Amino acid sequence: MNIELKGRIDSNNAAETEKEILEKLGDKAGEPVVFDMQDLDYISSAGLRVLLRVRKDHPDMTIINTNPVVYEVLDTTGFTSMMNVEKAYRVVTVEGCEEIGRGANGTIYRIDQDNVVKVYNNADALEDIKHEREVARLALILGIPTAISYDVVRIGDSYGSVFELLNARSFSSIIAKEPEKMDWCVKEYVKLLKMIHGTLVPEGKLPDIKETVISWADFLKDYIPEGPWKKLRKMIEEVPHDDHMIHGDYHTKNVELQNDEVLLIDMDTLAVGHPIFELASMYNAFVGYSELAHENMLSFQGFSYETAGIFWKKVLAEYLGTSCERKIKEVEDKASIIGYTRMIRRSIRRNGLNTEQGRKEISYWTEKLLKLIDSVDTLIFSVNELEIEAQVENLNEVQQFVEERLGNIDCPPKPMMQIMLAVEEIFVNIAHYAYAPSRGNATVRVEVTEEPVEVSITFIDNGVPYDPLKKEDPDISIPASERAIGGLGIFLTKQLMDDVIYEYRDGHNILTLKKNI
Repeated sequence: MNIELKGRIDSNNAAETEKEILEKLGDKAGEPVVFDMQDLDYISSAGLRVLLRVRKDHPDMTIINTNPVVYEVLDTTGFTSMMNVEKAYRVVTVEGCEEIGRGANGTIYRIDQDNVVKVYNNADALEDIKHEREVARLALILGIPTAISYDVVRIGDSYGSVFELLNARSFSSIIAKEPEKMDWCVKEYVKLLKMIHGTLVPEGKLPDIKETVISWADFLKDYIPEGPWKKLRKMIEEVPHDDHMIHGDYHTKNVELQNDEVLLIDMDTLAVGHPIFELASMYNAFVGYSELAHENMLSFQGFSYETAGIFWKKVLAEYLGTSCERKIKEVEDKASIIGYTRMIRRSIRRNGLNTEQGRKEISYWTEKLLKLIDSVDTLIFSVNELEIEAQVENLNEVQQFVEERLGNIDCPPKPMMQIMLAVEEIFVNIAHYAYAPSRGNATVRVEVTEEPVEVSITFIDNGVPYDPLKKEDPDISIPASERAIGGLGIFLTKQLMDDVIYEYRDGHNILTLKKNI
């Protein structure tokens, strides 16, 4: 039952107010009661005692629409701990306001020069708002630059969170209006992304996105063949647990520039998990959702689909620290598997199978997903690993990949040249002999340790077992005309490196080069 309380409740009228309340309640003891205090201006201890007596017979009691003064009284006296007490929220309109951000659960508008409001899709959004404020505070404490909501307002039939973002501009707006700043946006965007992914979250503070992604895959069980579905689920399950932060909806409308400071907004999707899950949502934002309807990108981000594709590739290259197209494509394929899984599920749940456009999208995404599942064996990636077909014509890509990794540590010219020479000798050797006459892949891994700085380059293949270190060194003292052809590459590698280690394990040749810098 809803009962409105108006004016004042004090020592003069408390008894009369209680009598009126009890008459309205009648003999309905135990039924829920909602007191609407929208027009109540004042309440004293006498009025509070009335509420407590009513609550004895109606323990399920809620107070709504309390003004700030009344709310403070209720909060000070412990009523907000005993029962659900809701403030009266000022009403705000977003009609004609600029949209500056859009996420899975709401849309962000600029309501004046200093402030923005996030309008939630869910009409009963108070719990969502509470959750977002809590995780935003957690992120801020952990060092992530973000804005904290300072007010809750009513907007139409829903609620909104108000943030102070003085003269802030989204990265979407900057890219759309100042395309010459794209490279700057890429660097700052990735810098913040790496800060997020480098932030360790205390256990239990944020949900694990992997559990959510598994639920997406489970949804597809009845919509894709059993074999690919089992492989999809297995690959997701094999992604290791990771307690580092991910944003979950990291696109350019959720990154703001305010007074030369880059801020992250729209924090309700904050979680923990492996970066591949973050990259999947980014793939959807810049490619997937607009793949069949390019105009969607313009209405969503404010720039063209072509611009979004360029930005996405640049971001991947910056994040992975390489311009190697093969490495970028490898990670993009892994991310898009999760991205397509999510989009198919989303469309089906939104009645997509019952519309022509929906069926077209679901069919297209499903075809892409099945091809990717067939060609990818793991969703895990490392920025320091390159898997490539062991063919001599791929040597340049291998050398470029290694050289970029060494460039990140400012490797001096001499050891750089020595390492690159050894890389060539080993990779060419694998290309010529590991799989002959067939073909196969090799993995090249670059690792750096500090104090002292040591570079390790590891080559892994599953070709025929072969330990090159067992080969006898050539006698370089005899005349050239008497020397046997071959063997110089491994000999030279051993001379140039500080250590060369070989092992055969689990069906793989593993050769590691070590060089002190």
